[in-house]
Amino acid sequence: MKRICICGGGSLGHVIAGYLSAKKEVEVNILTQRPQLWKHELHISTPEGSTLHGKLSIISDNPEEVLRGTDIVLLCLPGYAIKSELIKIKPYVNSRTFVGSVFSSTGFFFEAMELFEGDVPLWGFQRVPFIARTNVYGESAHLLGYKNSHNIAIERCEDKEGFRAIIEELFDAPVRLLNNYYEASFTNSNPILHPSRLYTLFKDWNKEVYYDRQFLFYEEWTDEASELLIALDRELFSLLSRLPVAPSFLTPILPYYESTDAASLTYKIRSINSFKGIVTPMIHSDKGWQPDLNSRYFQEDFMYGLRYIYQEAHRLGVVVPTIDEVYHWGKDMAESVNI
Repeated sequence: MKRICICGGGSLGHVIAGYLSAKKEVEVNILTQRPQLWKHELHISTPEGSTLHGKLSIISDNPEEVLRGTDIVLLCLPGYAIKSELIKIKPYVNSRTFVGSVFSSTGFFFEAMELFEGDVPLWGFQRVPFIARTNVYGESAHLLGYKNSHNIAIERCEDKEGFRAIIEELFDAPVRLLNNYYEASFTNSNPILHPSRLYTLFKDWNKEVYYDRQFLFYEEWTDEASELLIALDRELFSLLSRLPVAPSFLTPILPYYESTDAASLTYKIRSINSFKGIVTPMIHSDKGWQPDLNSRYFQEDFMYGLRYIYQEAHRLGVVVPTIDEVYHWGKDMAESVNI
């Protein structure tokens, strides 16, 4: 019997909890701030049209209660909640508890390696395993898509292959073991993709400025945003060249999007079907539209995505002037909501 604790009640938390608890020989507990809203039966619809019926064990806001005897902990939380959750669970995990995160690009490994003793094994996905959406909170959710394979990093563990095999069995897809946590933590997706667009849209914005409409985020992507994305990507790879990572673990932006320059990158991003209809995070008032500084694009991608790239570059003395400029602008914007 594998005992697993899911921390967090977002869409991924729902789907992963339901998916795993529908398996035999798997017991799933939930650590949530709203235990009263959860049912012990969790129903997950799948892309094939079937429904998984998960049975949850302990649902509580008390970490001691849900972590007792747990083998695997999986944080399904946004970046801003990771450190506080790790502090909350720290007294109740030990060398036999594998503590992990469904998101590694928002600072999980950096925070966990600083907070936990060296004998607590850590692990994390490079990319989320499912596309998920909550239907009825605490009761049902939609599993909208699977990944064909998963990449994970494992640290502070003697039998990495053994744990890799466990995750492969739990998630029913091949799992590849990354060389280290850097390969799971650093990505040229959201932490530089979203800031490129936001910076070029709003770099001259102030609170007195209102727009007459809400912009399409990708379909109105500009060459200026592409040029900035290419520059950020180049500096990220300068950092990676100083880290113990495999040269092929991450594809640069231009070949990833099958592009050769800023103009072709703009064309490609504008034409991606899954990006159609996605709007820029903005809020509306009687005066017009303004950027939504509370959105995860600001609060997550700058503060808990680009931040760790920025910090590691400065720790190693890598010169990253574009990252510096964009990060500080985004940090100031995100923090201004509290002023």
